[in-house]
Amino acid sequence: MRKPCLAALVIMFAFSSPAFAHFGMVIPSKGVIEDKKADAISVELSFSHPMEMVGMPLVKPKAFQVFVDGKAEDISGSLQAVKVMKHDAWKAQYTVKRPGVYQFVMEPQPYWEPAEDCFIIHYAKAYVAAFGEGEGWDVPLGLKTEIVPLTRPFGNYAGNVFQGQVMLDGKPVPGAEVEVEYYNKDGKYSAPDDYMVTQVVKADANGIFTYGVPFAGWWGFAALNTADAKMKHDGQDKDVELGAVIWMEFVSPVKK
Repeated sequence: MRKPCLAALVIMFAFSSPAFAHFGMVIPSKGVIEDKKADAISVELSFSHPMEMVGMPLVKPKAFQVFVDGKAEDISGSLQAVKVMKHDAWKAQYTVKRPGVYQFVMEPQPYWEPAEDCFIIHYAKAYVAAFGEGEGWDVPLGLKTEIVPLTRPFGNYAGNVFQGQVMLDGKPVPGAEVEVEYYNKDGKYSAPDDYMVTQVVKADANGIFTYGVPFAGWWGFAALNTADAKMKHDGQDKDVELGAVIWMEFVSPVKK
């Protein structure tokens, strides 16, 4: 199994508190659309430590697509520069025109992380279900690396269990390590200690992992592996961390 950047492990042992996880972020303004009058959404793209609300700059992504019924549409032309967590980020407006499951996928430019002595590329995606349609969410998109949901990735209550399968080059990753963080956008929560900022679970021999979501909001799952090929930085070969990231919204029931 290909591991995350080895330097990241060194960093973790070099300090008394754990290193916080990086997350490529794709956050739609809503995860479900039922009203035709509310068919316009925005999708926010950023790179950050989401629980701690510490941002990093995201240059314009290499690719930004939406997949519907297995067909990809390039929507990178709709990206507009914004600030998220005080750093460069991007936002796109999109109008949902017909029933379907919409998968928004970002492939960023490689990000050089000096603290980990490696490049980071996170293939991040999120789902929006529209007008009662709910088919096709479990079909792999064929990304370099991705988490294929085994739990429907929309219409979930807080407290539900999420299962996903980590894929790399179209194959399951046995024993993959998956980092989990909450998007603490409103600063509503504070972790009781540093170990609680990033939750960690391991996949089984088939690359399948399970996590019980404790409270409502957007949650990110990032499975990390190291690419076979290296990239040059200042004339030296450096590792490339490949992240398969999926973002999902979990909601609380509405009280009558």
